Amino acid sequence: MSAKIAVGMSGGVDSSAVAAMLVEQGHEVLGFTARMWEGASEEDIRRARQVASFLGIRHQVVDATDYFRRMVLEPFLSEYYSGRTPSPCIVCNQHVKFGHLLLHARRLGCTHVATGHYARLEQREDGWHLFRARDPQKDQSYFLHRLSQEQLGSILFPLFDRLKEDVRQYVVGRGLPVTFRGESQDLCFLPDGDYPAFLEKHYPEVRKKGRILDVDGKILGEHSGFYRFTIGQREGLGVASASRLYVRELRPESNEVVLAPREEVMSSGCRIEEVHWVGLEPEPDRLDCRIRLRYRHGGADSFIQKLDSGAVRATFMEKQFAVTPGQAAVFYRGDEVLGGGWISQAYYD
Repeated sequence: MSAKIAVGMSGGVDSSAVAAMLVEQGHEVLGFTARMWEGASEEDIRRARQVASFLGIRHQVVDATDYFRRMVLEPFLSEYYSGRTPSPCIVCNQHVKFGHLLLHARRLGCTHVATGHYARLEQREDGWHLFRARDPQKDQSYFLHRLSQEQLGSILFPLFDRLKEDVRQYVVGRGLPVTFRGESQDLCFLPDGDYPAFLEKHYPEVRKKGRILDVDGKILGEHSGFYRFTIGQREGLGVASASRLYVRELRPESNEVVLAPREEVMSSGCRIEEVHWVGLEPEPDRLDCRIRLRYRHGGADSFIQKLDSGAVRATFMEKQFAVTPGQAAVFYRGDEVLGGGWISQAYYD
């Protein structure tokens, strides 16, 4: 049965393929591109319009700059300023792409929003379940773990069972006017990847020198801003040492950076705040699962125990390197995403 479906279009291969697939299936497709930050690429909008015109579907640009700034950019800067390493793509998916823009699509009479994300959804008697995509290199389930049941029920991920190469061949075979670009790992609003400069632009007072210490408090050197370091960093520390040292801790309140040998940057577990469960919250106080501690992390066999105020403690079966406050810890059982939350503290006991 055909439906009216809104497709989020960036002008890239994946979203263009999704739009074409839905048109071929006989759906009424509306393409839209969100302008989410000042200086957003007009070239992306032009490309999306070109693809929409080729497919014979309507296209519109949705101005989401104010909402994106309030829900994504400002929290990103606040987290970064506080010495944490934020995950803005997760927040954007939750509040903007499948929040603000989903509501916009509904106002236009669309039943669903479809995107080029690689993840799989399955509806069962107890609700919607979220799974990894078939292509492990493109799987984006990690970034989608905070979506609600209502959101999941209004989303389509047509590429869930496709390999990236299959999608490229599909696009070429149908003659879609798409420019093949490399896979970017940078944030959409920060294409040059210069996080320190971005923070300095908004918080110029952050530029000040501080001390570099070891775990015992010994002064090893001086830095020009704690925000220029990340947990686990080894290169560019600016100190001389007989052994290899890594960043273990950032202390924004005292403007200090703590270094340690690699074995002392290995965590036995972590505290995870603001836990969100994709489906029903597990009843047992202990849950065995595999936890991904960042997007490209392979996962760690773990168990989690409930704490206070929606937090849990994760204990790893094997110690993990560079567990980073601010990043998302996402719980898996096999290919299924159970839920996740924000890392607030790494444990070194």
